[in-house]
Amino acid sequence: MKINREPIISVCIANYNGMEVIGPCLESVFSQEGDIPIEVIVHDDASTDGSIDFIQQHYPSVRLIPSRINVGFCTGNNRMVRESSGKYILLLNNDAVLHHDALKTLLSNADELGTFSILSLPQYNIQTKDLIDIGSLLDPFINAVPNKNPTRYHVGMVSGACLWIPRDLWNELGGFPAKFEYLAEDAYLCFKARLWGYPVRTIPKSGFDHWMGNSLGGGKIEQDKLSTTYLRRFHSESNKISIMAIFFPTFLLGIVMPLHLLLFTMEGILLSLLKCDYAIWRNIYSKTLIEVWQRRTWLRKERIVVQKKRRIGLIKFCSIISWYPYKLKMFLSHGLPFLGKRGVLLLITINSFY
Repeated sequence: MKINREPIISVCIANYNGMEVIGPCLESVFSQEGDIPIEVIVHDDASTDGSIDFIQQHYPSVRLIPSRINVGFCTGNNRMVRESSGKYILLLNNDAVLHHDALKTLLSNADELGTFSILSLPQYNIQTKDLIDIGSLLDPFINAVPNKNPTRYHVGMVSGACLWIPRDLWNELGGFPAKFEYLAEDAYLCFKARLWGYPVRTIPKSGFDHWMGNSLGGGKIEQDKLSTTYLRRFHSESNKISIMAIFFPTFLLGIVMPLHLLLFTMEGILLSLLKCDYAIWRNIYSKTLIEVWQRRTWLRKERIVVQKKRRIGLIKFCSIISWYPYKLKMFLSHGLPFLGKRGVLLLITINSFY
């Protein structure tokens, strides 16, 4: 890799208290195959673990953007892209490790396609080396359904842990929505791109390894249960409902949204009663419904802007939807949810992929 004043690729890494994982991540970037000019930008979101000193000492070529306050994943990435100069942007999690030929693979495919596209690579569990997904389809309620078919290139979304996008396309789409803070921002961007006629594709070569859930806490299977937190569930659910409200065609929205809100409310009441724990309802379900209601003006304005530029019809929109609800599949696979310490950790198998 060449660290160049005129980079082709800007690798943007959002970091928060990631000193234990940022080293391998950066090493994987700087050791990439090929003579490709790159720049590496790290936005540090007010870390308290010494991340800034570590990066400055061991990786002086990194362009570091420190934040005095914690602004969230979406704002951090928006800042980095705004300050970058590459033709292509690779958004990379601080807990992701690229395979040695990842950048070369992404660049060659992007150039061959000849059209603006969002791309990504196969995602592997860094501990077990098992394939996690090659992009994802989505169920009707915006739960990501892992795609493991290497012959399926067009998907509903790719993970923000390793998301490739041309700079001009990012600017056209407007980047991540700051209101999301974190979680489902990758689904938002992919939905918007597809709706406006730009492919969301995966490349079944090379790949990246990922510490699942390490950067935000939760989002992984532990002891045959899905580990997550109240805060993670709140952001995930409120952001997914927002995506439905903005992007779904009117006909589909009229069917799916009322059904989802009904099932979501019933799920929250049932879990709270089963576990005799009102904190579940208060910290996830009630909080989510209140947040979506408070966003209603923004959602209405966003929907008007987005739908005006729609370039695909209902059939193509639905082509990446897996109609079997993923939450139900998780429930049948793992049984009743288990709750850990109150208010600290929620292990819930009928949660979404996020």
